[in-house]
Amino acid sequence: MAYSIDEQLVFPHPSLADDDGLLAIGGDLSTDRLLLAYQHGIFPWFSNDTPILWYAPHQRFVLDPKKLKISKSMRQFIRNSKFTVRENQNFEQVIKYCADSLRKDQDGTWITNDMQKAYSTLHKLGVAHSIETYDEHGDLVGGLYGIKIGNVFCGESMFAKKSNASKLAFIYLCQKESIELIDCQVHTEHLASLGAEFIDGEAYYQILQQQEYTAHGI
Repeated sequence: MAYSIDEQLVFPHPSLADDDGLLAIGGDLSTDRLLLAYQHGIFPWFSNDTPILWYAPHQRFVLDPKKLKISKSMRQFIRNSKFTVRENQNFEQVIKYCADSLRKDQDGTWITNDMQKAYSTLHKLGVAHSIETYDEHGDLVGGLYGIKIGNVFCGESMFAKKSNASKLAFIYLCQKESIELIDCQVHTEHLASLGAEFIDGEAYYQILQQQEYTAHGI
């Protein structure tokens, strides 16, 4: 049973989430609430026609950058590509492209206008970050965004307008020395092929508790 949090700046312990990971309902998308959520392994996931829903899955789909798998074809693509990757140059466009991306078996987007505004505020505070892929013409063709808690990057979403553009951004993220773990949130075959795997939710929670949170670059 999900807990109603209304205006209280508090969350139940993640272990109390339902079988599907739903932990709490209500609240808002204020900076303080979002920071509190991510520091405890909780994230919002809802749509325009539902209240704000907060999730803390009992099994977390994560990737240890040291276990990243890069296929032979992708290595060849990286060697020959004219794409360039940058950080935090166009956060608001990245999150908008992620919201507008059509996804299989998904009607609409969970990246509502309110979500975009809230995460853009976090970006200005140095908490939310984007990794962007640009083609040879300087056009933004892929990327991802997420929240950084210590050395853990909580990935929110990615998009690609050209083949391999989002994968290139993800590989770039994995190669950052400051990133020790990436929370992928939702299982996809794409991320599994790169080396992402499930770990126990309590183990993930303990990792987060060891992080020293500061707002800074990736």
